[in-house]
Amino acid sequence: MLGITRYQWTVLFAAWLGWGFDIFDSLLFNFVAPNCIPDLLNLQPGSAAAKAATLQWTGILTSLLLIGWAAGGVLFGYIGDRLGRTRTLMLTMLMYALGTAACAFAPNLGVLIVFRLIASLGIGGEWAAGAAMVAEVMPEKRRVEGGVLLYTAASVGLFLATGLNFLVAGHWFPDEPQKSWRFLFLFGLVPAAVAFTVRAFVREPERWQQVQDHSKVALREIFAGPLRRVTLWGTFVTVIALITWWSSNAFIASIATGLARTEAGLQGLTESATLALVENWKLKANLYFNFGGLVGTLMVIPLARVLSRRMLFALYMACSSVAMLASFGIDMAPETRLMMYFVVGVPVFGIFGAFPFYLPELFPTRVRTTGSGFCYNIGRLVAAIGPFLVGTVAAKGAALQAIFYVGFVPLLGLLFAPFYIETRHKTLED
Repeated sequence: MLGITRYQWTVLFAAWLGWGFDIFDSLLFNFVAPNCIPDLLNLQPGSAAAKAATLQWTGILTSLLLIGWAAGGVLFGYIGDRLGRTRTLMLTMLMYALGTAACAFAPNLGVLIVFRLIASLGIGGEWAAGAAMVAEVMPEKRRVEGGVLLYTAASVGLFLATGLNFLVAGHWFPDEPQKSWRFLFLFGLVPAAVAFTVRAFVREPERWQQVQDHSKVALREIFAGPLRRVTLWGTFVTVIALITWWSSNAFIASIATGLARTEAGLQGLTESATLALVENWKLKANLYFNFGGLVGTLMVIPLARVLSRRMLFALYMACSSVAMLASFGIDMAPETRLMMYFVVGVPVFGIFGAFPFYLPELFPTRVRTTGSGFCYNIGRLVAAIGPFLVGTVAAKGAALQAIFYVGFVPLLGLLFAPFYIETRHKTLED
């Protein structure tokens, strides 16, 4: 089908599972934050202190996740070129699965941070190994489709996290938020089983096997000669996308919770009914954002066939800015604002469908995961500033205004689009 062999589909599916569970584990905290943070800080859920602490610590913990993600991406990108794509994929999946599940047993916020950092190293490392593996195994004429299909796993991972949160917090423990968040983290163990399946059915790409002296690969290679400019602009374009995405996504649950509690107060609902409304609105907001992201991701396939890489990124960045400024700057009813997350998701989430094929196109096989991992992940050190600032401002009662101003970030990326490295019609370099 599509000129792709059964084994190539198997490789794509293995990487797809790795990335899907990567997103699943990385975003679980966003769902449990309104319950987890007040519980660990011994604050009354729904109180003013709990709301402020949740917003502030969501920003801090998301920023710490991004820092760990960046470190893991650079470290395991380097390991992926030395040890192999398949081995690295399995190792990183085990790391983020065990780190996430351990969060269920955290007795305080400090221990939770340690476990999240362990998980973040694996989360950051998985992407480069999977993307390089798919790019190297797919036929040249299907590399775009392979990369975009790989990224659809992000939407599935978010769907899974959203659905499980609604099931656990909304149905199994609707009146016990102090228990629901711990049970949700335990589901992070699922990818551990998948990791062993990947190792059993997938071998190292032939392109990687043909490279000589894997042990001599060095990080400094991507900063030498012509690769220096490639690394610079590859990192820049991902930084813009990352700041926009994380500043938008990290606070979906918190904003939905605040809107729901306000609505519940106006309707005079009981605490039990309020908690049910909160979970329902969190589900709606995330589903809108995720559906939009899935549509935006799949749109990359036809757009990449007719547009240059520069024009593709410019289009998504322009639409991201318009969508965010409109969604968070125009006065509208609460449920209408939730629906606008679909509009935001299309460009803000969808732009990432281009990175699984674009970044591997920038680097030769010898340093493909090193370069791709660095570009895609080191930018998270800069992107970490976004959630931290948004969380700090949001804790003072200005969440929507804070995210509104994030809408100007993609304009910066649009301004520099003419300088991005063009790789359309370029064959994968050995």
